[in-house]
Amino acid sequence: MIEIPVRYLEGITGARPWTGNADRVCKGVVIDSRAVETDSIFVAFSGERVDGNDFAPAAIEAGAACVVLTREPSRELIRTADAHECAVFTCEDPTEFLLLLAQGYRARMHCTVIGVTGSIGKTTTKDTLAALLSTRYRVHVTRGNYNNLIGMPLTILSAPRDTEVMVLEMGMDGFGQIERLSRCAQPTYAVITKIGTSHIGLLGSRENIARAKAEILVGMPPSSENFEGHHAALVLNGEDDFTPFIIENFAKPAGIDVILCGTSDDDDVSARNIEVGEDGCPVFDITFEDGAQFKTRLAVTGAQSVVNALYAAAIARRLGIAQYTIHEVFGALEITGRRTEVRRAACGARVIDDSYNAAPESMAAALNLLAELPCAGDRIAVLGEMGELGEEGARLHELTGAYAAAKRPDVLVCVGGDNARHMADAARLMGMADDAVRVVPTTEAAIARLAHAIAPEDLVLVKGSRFVGLDRFVEEVC
Repeated sequence: MIEIPVRYLEGITGARPWTGNADRVCKGVVIDSRAVETDSIFVAFSGERVDGNDFAPAAIEAGAACVVLTREPSRELIRTADAHECAVFTCEDPTEFLLLLAQGYRARMHCTVIGVTGSIGKTTTKDTLAALLSTRYRVHVTRGNYNNLIGMPLTILSAPRDTEVMVLEMGMDGFGQIERLSRCAQPTYAVITKIGTSHIGLLGSRENIARAKAEILVGMPPSSENFEGHHAALVLNGEDDFTPFIIENFAKPAGIDVILCGTSDDDDVSARNIEVGEDGCPVFDITFEDGAQFKTRLAVTGAQSVVNALYAAAIARRLGIAQYTIHEVFGALEITGRRTEVRRAACGARVIDDSYNAAPESMAAALNLLAELPCAGDRIAVLGEMGELGEEGARLHELTGAYAAAKRPDVLVCVGGDNARHMADAARLMGMADDAVRVVPTTEAAIARLAHAIAPEDLVLVKGSRFVGLDRFVEEVC
C-alpha cells in the first residue's frame, strides 16, 4: 500500500494543510472511519445520508496519520488532531484527491497497468487476465465492484509496493469518467470488451457509449514509445460493429496499436471450432498473431466467455506467458461469482446463476447457454428487469422477450413491473403459450410461485439487474 510522508500530500494533491507533523508517514487510504488503522489517511466524503466529515474525530482517535475534509476544521478538531499528531487537510473534491494521490503512487511503482472496460464481460476478462499473469508476475487486481472514480484509485493505493502488474476494471455511467480513471492509472494495455446498450439511458446512443469507453486511451502512451519496457496496445473485439469507429476516431489519432480478437480470419487472436460441452464449458482452437495454435478448454460456462478469454490471452502472450500455461489456466479458471455459474439446487435441478447483473446483450448470451446445455426436464428462464436503459427500456425489454421466445424455453418468468410485462408480452407475441409465460412483481413472488415447483431434471436460468435481487431466488432454491 502507499506509504507517504505528510509533507508530500499538498504538492501531489493540492489539498490545503491545517496542522500536522510533516514527517509522519501515512500508510494506506480509507474512506470509512471504521476501517482506519494506525497511520491511515482518512478521506471524508459527504453523502446524502452521512457526512464523512462528522467522523473525523473518530478517525483521529483510531490512529489516523491524516484526515482529509471537505469543510474547514473546527478549533476543537485541530486540538484533537494536534494531541494525536494527526495532520488535517481540506480539499474541494475528495474524489479528485484520491485520483491524484493514486496517480502519483502509480507513477512511482513503475509497474505494467492493464485497464479493462466495456459494456459486458469486464469482470470475466479481468479475472482471466489476473489468473494468467499471476503465473509469472506479482499481480494486483480490482476486487468486487471497485471500478469507479472512488474504487479504482483505492485499488491502486492498496497495491503492494512490489506489484509488477495491475489489472484495473474501469466502469462509468457518463462522459469523462473513464478519462479521469485512465489519466490516473496510465495503462500500458487496455481492453474494450464490447459496445453494448448498458447505460444507454444515461448516454443516449451506442455511439456515445463507444466514445465514453474510448476515453480509456487518454492516459495511454503512443505505441511508438517504449513505456517501462512495453509498447502500448488496445485490444478490441474484431466482430463488434463499433470497433472500426474506435480505431479510426480514437486509436489511430492517439498512435496506439490495436489487437483484434474474435472468430474470423482477420482477427489477430482468434477462436475456431467452438463447442460447448455438457457442463456448459467451451472447447475451442485458439490461434495467435504469430501463427501458434492449440486446442483448449475454458472452465467458464458459455460460448460468450470465449472472446473474453481471447482478450486476456492476447495480452498475456505480449507479457511472455507460454502457450501451455494459458491452456492450464483456462482449464482451472474461477471467475467472480454469480456470472453464468452452474449450481445445483436442493431438489437436484441445475441452476445457471447469472444474477449479478444484466444487459440486453448478456441476457441473449445467457439464453443461448440455457438452450445449449443438455436438459432432460424443463428449461426455465427467470429474467428480471434491466436498469439504466432510459427511453430505450421498453423496446429493449421487448427485444429480450422476443429473443427468449426464439430460444424456446418451457417456462419464462419475468420479474418486475412494466418492463417485465413488456418482456412477457413480446414473448407471447413471438409464439410462446400464455400459460408458459408468467409475470411476478418481485423476487419474493418468484420464490413463492416457482421455488417448490422446480423438478430435479430441470435447468433454470436466473438473470436480472442487481436491483431486482434475483440472487435471493438462487439462494432460496440452492
